[in-house]
Amino acid sequence: MRTTVGIVGAGPAGLLLARLLHRAGIDAVVLESRDRSYVEQRQRAGVLEQGTVDVLRAAGAGERMDREGLRHDGVELRWAGRRHRIDLAGLTGGRSVMVYAQTEVCKDLIALQLAEGGPLLFEARALAVEDADTDRPRVRFRHRGAEEVLECDYVVGCDGFRGVTRRAVPAALAQVFERTYPFGWLGVLADAPPAHDELVYAGHDRGFALASMRSPSVSRLYLQVPAGTDAGAWSDDALWAELERRFEAADGAVPARGPITQKSVTPMRSWVHEPMRYGRLHLAGDAAHIVPPTGAKGLNLAVGDVVTFARALVHRRETGSDALLTSYSPTCLRRVWQAERFSADLTALLHRAPDATPFELRLQRARRERIASCRAAAADLAEGYTGFPF
Repeated sequence: MRTTVGIVGAGPAGLLLARLLHRAGIDAVVLESRDRSYVEQRQRAGVLEQGTVDVLRAAGAGERMDREGLRHDGVELRWAGRRHRIDLAGLTGGRSVMVYAQTEVCKDLIALQLAEGGPLLFEARALAVEDADTDRPRVRFRHRGAEEVLECDYVVGCDGFRGVTRRAVPAALAQVFERTYPFGWLGVLADAPPAHDELVYAGHDRGFALASMRSPSVSRLYLQVPAGTDAGAWSDDALWAELERRFEAADGAVPARGPITQKSVTPMRSWVHEPMRYGRLHLAGDAAHIVPPTGAKGLNLAVGDVVTFARALVHRRETGSDALLTSYSPTCLRRVWQAERFSADLTALLHRAPDATPFELRLQRARRERIASCRAAAADLAEGYTGFPF
């Protein structure tokens, strides 16, 4: 099998890249180790930055998002019983975010790819990327019990942190930057109306909490818990009681209760692999970087990566120059590190570190008060939240 671009991984990054290349008249093959049902049900991010929304619309993949997604022009920060709204649109010249689950993005892109695009092979497990430093890289993969080879001009690894594509980068050339947090997020899906019409980020002496949503009738809620927490150890009643404690405001606002349909714990880490390019191999999304979920940057960073690659490949076709492909890694990493900074800052602003000293807690309070009282500080948060330019 031969193609111009071999894409490993059919998450939102790989699927969007396939869509962008198809619209540009560039052929691609997508290999996905899981079946279609798994990809379409995999619960992940739910907040799309303005740039991601714009790209999906331009790619012809925004119709259902615009119909069913929930546009948010602000977010609420809550601490010490006080509520502080960050006017995203007002502070950024009209930029907003869209609450639309990753599962729905994947469903939309899969339907388009199968109807209009090139091959999308489910249950096709990539085994290795070979000859990445030549002009004829190959992906060995297993599909329907047989080992096959996909010959490409370029390979894009969208196969996540545990994927195989990153292994093709020689260890001697790689640098890894990492921070592991001593806490995680206990997340629940509940058949309950959202606590508020915008996302609520709460800092509390007992720990952080986040109230989000998947629809007008389904809430997505998170609690800061110690690293290694077993989600099953929390009863539904205990979860609701703790959520009510952390979200309680002076006006009595707390989340509405309802049946909890899913519980899981998300670990918190920051991680970056450099470089993001080796020869004709380009890494994208979680294959190259991970952010703590506080700033909702993971999916959006992956979109930035594949937009950068697609633009570079189109530029090469139109001009014959490899300049943008050669600069893929530093171009992406500038945005990645700004998102890492933003996510780490927001995590520090809202979470209760288990070993925090009284001095550090006072500094945290001062940072919160600065954002609540200073337009410039609030604008900086709003600009980061709605997304850095691609």
